Amino acid sequence: MERLLTISMSHYLVLAAFVFCCGLYVMTIKRNAVGILIGVELILNAANINLIAFSRYQVGGIDGQIAALFVIVLAAAEAAIAIAIFVNYYNNLATIDVDRGDQLQG
Repeated sequence: MERLLTISMSHYLVLAAFVFCCGLYVMTIKRNAVGILIGVELILNAANINLIAFSRYQVGGIDGQIAALFVIVLAAAEAAIAIAIFVNYYNNLATIDVDRGDQLQG
């Protein structure tokens, strides 16, 4: 019975692959800039799942957890900068549809 309750590394890798595919799908389907940002965040979370899983199953390894922390900080900075760009984009075009970006001049 205990064998059925254990979670192996393959479970984490399948979860990370699923989250990555969801992020890639969102990035390719959405025309909304915020939707694309959500897709990027999903892809970064998939990378974090992989880093933590590899760190968990490595003997004495904490390097993956430290790398995941850096990815989280990078994602937060990326989201803050992207939101600032989206606000400026909305002020200029009154929409956040990325297909209308070719109307910008400069």
